[in-house]
Amino acid sequence: MSRRFRALAAACALAALVAASALRPAHAQRYVPGESREFPRVKYADSLESVNDRCIVSGQKLNPEIRPVYVNWRPIGFC
Repeated sequence: MSRRFRALAAACALAALVAASALRPAHAQRYVPGESREFPRVKYADSLESVNDRCIVSGQKLNPEIRPVYVNWRPIGFC
């Protein structure tokens, strides 16, 4: 095997591993009161609360089963 092929295979395997771990649900999150009663924030396992109280995509209530995306070390929740 060529060195280039091995590097490509390793990169593909790493990408598949990262994608598989990102799709697993996270279970350590919970709702915490926010400004609005119908749109609570989510507190994550690292003790940080979501910056947003509504889903950025659809404007619905956040889903604690979906892992956040961190922007400047602050979690952004999704639905």
